[in-house]
Amino acid sequence: MQFDASLDYDLDKPIPTTATGLRQGLTSYGDPHFSLFLRKVFIKALGYTDDTLSRPIVGIVNTYSSFNPCHANIPQLIDAVKRGVQSSGGLAIDFPTISIHESFASPTSMLLRNLMSMDTEETIQAQPVDAVVLIGGCDKTTPAQLMGGISANKPIVHLVTGPMMPGSHKGVRIGACTDCRNNWANFRAGTIDVEDISAINDELAPTGGTCGVMGTASTMACILAALGMMPLNGATAPAVSSARLRVAEATGKIAVQASSTRLTPQQILSRESFLNAITVLQAIGGSTNAVVHLMAIIGRHPDVAGTITLDTFNEIGRGTPLLVDLKPSGENYMTDFHNSGGMVALLHELKPLLYLDAKTVSGRTLGEELATAPYVRVPRLSPTNCLHALDSPLYPASSLVVLRGNLCPNGAIMKASASKDRRLLRHKGRAVVFANSADLAARIDSSDLKVDADSILVLQSIGPVGNPGMPESGLIPIPRKLSEHGVQDMLRLSDGRMSGTAGGTIGLHISPESSDPDSVLGIVEDGDIIECNIDQGALELHVADADIKKRIEVRKNTSGAIGKAAQLRTRGYRGLYMRSVNQAHEGADFDFLTAGGPTADSRA
Repeated sequence: MQFDASLDYDLDKPIPTTATGLRQGLTSYGDPHFSLFLRKVFIKALGYTDDTLSRPIVGIVNTYSSFNPCHANIPQLIDAVKRGVQSSGGLAIDFPTISIHESFASPTSMLLRNLMSMDTEETIQAQPVDAVVLIGGCDKTTPAQLMGGISANKPIVHLVTGPMMPGSHKGVRIGACTDCRNNWANFRAGTIDVEDISAINDELAPTGGTCGVMGTASTMACILAALGMMPLNGATAPAVSSARLRVAEATGKIAVQASSTRLTPQQILSRESFLNAITVLQAIGGSTNAVVHLMAIIGRHPDVAGTITLDTFNEIGRGTPLLVDLKPSGENYMTDFHNSGGMVALLHELKPLLYLDAKTVSGRTLGEELATAPYVRVPRLSPTNCLHALDSPLYPASSLVVLRGNLCPNGAIMKASASKDRRLLRHKGRAVVFANSADLAARIDSSDLKVDADSILVLQSIGPVGNPGMPESGLIPIPRKLSEHGVQDMLRLSDGRMSGTAGGTIGLHISPESSDPDSVLGIVEDGDIIECNIDQGALELHVADADIKKRIEVRKNTSGAIGKAAQLRTRGYRGLYMRSVNQAHEGADFDFLTAGGPTADSRA
């Protein structure tokens, strides 16, 4: 049917507030009809006809950047999404937002996650889109996009860029970034030389895409599938594969459907959706970063915020075994998970533990999606299979554990399944304390450092405010004088994060962070006895309560803690971050972006 453009200029008919396509969200000129007229003037400069402009508009978020090799395939993905949109009768229009890469953001990409979420939210709200495809991949991009998408609350569908392929060195598969850290540790210990580490550097990331292990990027991709926010087969297909392009085309079709159903993320996502996501997180041995990201995402949802806490992760973990044998908790790579059936196979295996009535972006329930996505179980002994059955897991339960105690009254996170020395999961030792990252760099390899294999390394001032940005410095290096004698793991504690690709016995996200004037972590001293016991979920500083209180009072009277005055003096986005970020157990989001909004205290 021929499109009648004259209807847009009928001054006797007001443009409805529920308008779609170009007619929605008109620029405020005081005359809605003129606003629409002017909008069409400029978009016709791109060569569109009135008939094309009458279709549902699907926005495609473009996070391509030459500083972001995780997103190297985005131009091809955009083309594939456009095919899917246009073959389904929609109009695809791509637009840029911030792009963040873990290794190219100083001081840390986490500092920019909330900024990207704001960019995503405001851009989606400001532009005339009926649905949006969010293309991202690298660690902080997908949580930032979902945070912003929930807050904007227009129909969204996620598309991840996909994992890279593994490389090879001397006949052994290697891949970013677990093998980055393992080989660098070997280089520090002197077990491989500069020629080897240089050759390894060439092979760790042989293609574009996200890290090829169960790091934060792959973890968040799996979580998006578990939440029902993208096709179930969309998490694992390699970035450089034709399968990834087919997923992109299918995503475009789903987006056109979403523009019709008008299902928003706040309508799709429920408490049960997030419980499914936590179950998957435990079953894949996912990144500790996913905990802080999920708490931030949950905090954006007005109906779910406050109903899930860190304790929920423990409750689900106790009944959820580790089923996926991937680095850093296992031995394999994301390509192996894909060849084992990926998320479809895993979700079928986890069905007894899932809420199958949870909605998905397709409009169907998770159970209905699984019923239309059968899979053929790969034989367990097949070299391509890294997926264990529910009754024969890789690790019995609680891949990720929440710890509590006087050292972390608001919680700390440990990835127990990635421990290299399981005795350290129940360990008592003397603290060796580093005041900040600079102190760590200056002293960690000193021959005078008073440390042994039973010591507990404690790093302060790398929390959300203290650094700021909560960097991935929690993987404290093994002191060289110990690594040279074969020590590969120690109990390490901090208020910061570590890469999801890292392994070791490491307590993270200690809350409140050490920069908080009342933080117990901030008053730990060399020689203090600390005890960790994951069976009891406990992390305790063995110092008398009276002495802890005295140390805190002394500290408050010095410049040891970052106070409000310092936060107020800091300009720009960094100042906004320091003044507004909440603690790790709440997701390190900005208080004014949460569903509840800023409190009176935070506005003061």
